[in-house]
Amino acid sequence: MSMTSSAESPAPPYLSGNYAPIDREITTHDLPVIGEIPKDLAGVFVRNGSNPRFRQKGRYHWFDGDGMIHALQFEDGRARYANRWVRTWAFLEEEKAGASLWTGVTERPDFTNPRGPFKDTSNTDLVFHGGRLYSLWWLGGAAYVVNPLSLETCGTETWGDRMPTISAHPKVDAVTGEMMLFDYKPYPPYLTYAVVSPSGALVHRTEIDLPGPRLQHDLAITERFTLFFDMSMQWDPALLAVGKTKVKYFRDKPARIGLLPRHAPGSQIRWFETEPFYMYHTINAWEEGDRIVLVGCKIDAPVVGDPQNPAREVPTIGFLRLEPNLYRWELDTKTGGVKESRLDDVLTEFPRMDNRALGRKTRYSYNPRLHASSPTLLFDGVVKYDYEAGTSAAHSYPAGRFGSEVVFAPRVGSVGEDDGYLVTFVVDEASGESEAYVLDAKDVTRAPLARVKLPQRVPTGYHAWWVPGSEIRA
Repeated sequence: MSMTSSAESPAPPYLSGNYAPIDREITTHDLPVIGEIPKDLAGVFVRNGSNPRFRQKGRYHWFDGDGMIHALQFEDGRARYANRWVRTWAFLEEEKAGASLWTGVTERPDFTNPRGPFKDTSNTDLVFHGGRLYSLWWLGGAAYVVNPLSLETCGTETWGDRMPTISAHPKVDAVTGEMMLFDYKPYPPYLTYAVVSPSGALVHRTEIDLPGPRLQHDLAITERFTLFFDMSMQWDPALLAVGKTKVKYFRDKPARIGLLPRHAPGSQIRWFETEPFYMYHTINAWEEGDRIVLVGCKIDAPVVGDPQNPAREVPTIGFLRLEPNLYRWELDTKTGGVKESRLDDVLTEFPRMDNRALGRKTRYSYNPRLHASSPTLLFDGVVKYDYEAGTSAAHSYPAGRFGSEVVFAPRVGSVGEDDGYLVTFVVDEASGESEAYVLDAKDVTRAPLARVKLPQRVPTGYHAWWVPGSEIRA
C-alpha cells in the first residue's frame, strides 16, 4: 500500500525525511544485534506515531496522520519487530473509499461532514492497564484496544458509554492499580475526569467546571490527588464562537494548576494561580507534607508568529513553537501560594520515568533532548536528570541520527528507579537505517548495550510504553 499525495507540490516538512510515512506492515523475528541484549530485559516496547494512509486535502500537520504502532519484543536475549496501523473506524472508512475523507487539524472544521468534523486517528499515546493496551488520540477519541504482541486492533473500550472518548496521557498508579483519565472538548462539558479500577471498571466520573474550552494535554497524579491545568494557550474564544479553531497565547491570563482529591467531585477542585505558560507533558508529582511538588516541561512562548516571542529560532510543528525547559512547581496547600523554578536551560521534551513510582517522590527522569538547530522536532540525545543530586548526564546519538521517546524498562528483579534499561528507536536521517538502542539506565553516558537492527525505517513518532513480560503472561 502507498500513500496518495499531490504531485504538484513538494511534501511538507512533516511528510519528508524520516517523517515520511511507510506502507509496509511486517513481523520479523530474531533481529540482528550489535552488542548483546541483556537476558533480564523481558517485555514489549511499543510506540505510536503519525503515519497517514492517504494524504488529506488542505494543509498537513504532523498530528493528522493515522496511528501506526511499532513494537519490539525482548525475550531471552532476542528481539522481534512488528508494526501495524491502528484500525480505527475512520481508517476503515477511508480504506473503503480509497481516499481521505477529512481535512487536517489546521483547516477549518467541516461540520457538514456526515462522519463528523474531526478524524480520530488514535496516533498519539499508548497506555497499558488491567491487561489491556490502549491506543489514544490527543484531541479526545475512542480508547482503541490493541493486542501488544500481534498489534491487532480489538475494538474500543467506552466503560459502559460513560467515557466514549478520552484524551491521551492517562496516569496509572502502580501501587493501587487505578488509572486516572480525562476528556476535554471545545464545547461543554469542557473537562471530564474519571477513575478506572485495577479490574477495568469505571468507579468515578465527574465534570470539572472551566470558564471555557482548554487545551488540556496532560495531567499528573500524587498518592491522593489528581492535577489539572488551565493554561494560557487556548482556543481563541471569539473565533470558536463562529466555528473556527485557532490557538492563541494569552500573555495577560495567568495559568492555573488544579488540585482535586482522586475520588472527589469536580466541585472540590482547588486552583493555584501561576505565571502564564503552556506545558505539553508532565513528568511526575508527589506530596511533601503541606506541599505538592510537580515536575514538567514548561513553554513560555508556545505559538509561532507571536510578536513577543524571543528572537531565537527553535523547532516548530505548524503553528506550535517548541522551546520547553525543565521546571519544578511547589504548591503550598496551606497558603495557596506557588513557587516555580527552572531546573535546566537545555531543551527537553517527551519526558519519562519509572512508571512503578508514578505519584510518589522520584529521583530520576529521562528526557529526550531537542536538536535546537532543526526546524522540525528531532531528538539528538537523552538526558538523565537526578533531582536529588541536582545533576544531569546525557547520551548523545551519533551525528545525523535521531531518537524518539525513551521508556524505562526495569530489568527482571529490579529494585530501583534506574535499575534497568532505556529503550528507544534511533534513525539515520540520511539513509533511513533504523535501530533500537538499549541503554544502561544507571549510566546513560555509556555506549549502547545493544543496537537492534530493524528491518525497515521507523518514522519519527510520539509516545511509547513498556509492557513487562510478566504482565503480558498474566
